[in-house]
This record gives sequence, C-alpha cells and structure tokens, in this order.
Amino acid sequence: MKNKKRDFEAQFWSGTRKHSAIGLLETFFQFNDLAEVKQNLNMMMQCSVQEKARIRKDPAEIFHLHQSLRSLVRAARLIGKAETKNFRVSPDGHLPTPLISLSAEEYQNPVKVFRKAFQTCCLKEFDNFLSATVYFSLGDLRCEEERRIVIPYIQLMKILDAAWLIVERVFIG
Repeated sequence: MKNKKRDFEAQFWSGTRKHSAIGLLETFFQFNDLAEVKQNLNMMMQCSVQEKARIRKDPAEIFHLHQSLRSLVRAARLIGKAETKNFRVSPDGHLPTPLISLSAEEYQNPVKVFRKAFQTCCLKEFDNFLSATVYFSLGDLRCEEERRIVIPYIQLMKILDAAWLIVERVFIG
C-alpha cells in the first residue's frame, strides 16, 4: 500500500488535514485510548437505546469522539480495499484481553476485519450509526430502530481492535 496522504476529514481533531491511512490509525491512538473509546462507545450505545437516559460526558468530548471515529472508519475502509499487501501480526501465542472481539484468524490478519466490516455495512451506515448514537446519547429520546445501530456498533468495535493491533504489533508481509 502506498504511503499516499489523503483527507480523512481529520483536521478538526488531529490538527492535520492529510494523513496516510496507517498514519491516521497511529494518530487516532495518540489522541484516544482504546479502552476508553470502547467504554464511551458502549455508554453511548446504552443511552441511545434506553428512554430518558443521557450520557454524562461533556458534549464536546462526544463530538470529538464522533469526528475521530468517522476518520478512523474512512481509513479502515481504505486499508481494507488495499489488495497489494496484508498486515500480518507476528505470532506470540494468545489473544490479548482487550482484543477479545477478534477471532484467531482476524487476530492474525486484522485487515480481514476491515474487509468484513465493509461487506456488512457501507460507509453511510457507519456515518448514520455514529450520528444516531451521538444524537440519542446526548438527549432524552431513544433510538426506536435498535437493529439499525447494533450491527455497525459491533463492526466498529472490531474495527477498533483491528486498528489498534495494526498500529501496535504488525509487520507488512
């Protein structure tokens, strides 16, 4: 995969307009802790489906998370489309606890997670999920179509794990 820089709409949260796809993943995890992002996303999901439940976080933090996740999804899509190289994890035994959402095969080749995620959901569905989750978690209303947001939520959690894995422990093979 070429190291071509693209606009992933990251200027607001990263301070730079153009990134390479892998560079954006690295930048994402410089600004965001994996466990905290997953916890916030989980809370947002819970508040979105419960009536009269509202997330207690600062709305600015939620907006920042929304923007950075949108960029991450776009970078994951580009990496998943790249067919010239795979990112393989150096084998070291078991799955780390924070990456429990990945199967052993996905752990060995995290790009498969990106490919599967975009076979399951299109970019617009991820955008709609992020917007709906932010909207409903910040208000007192609930999302009536839970199934509309559950599948992208599950796929996004896997994307987060795979992205972290690519940033932390991969070599190009």
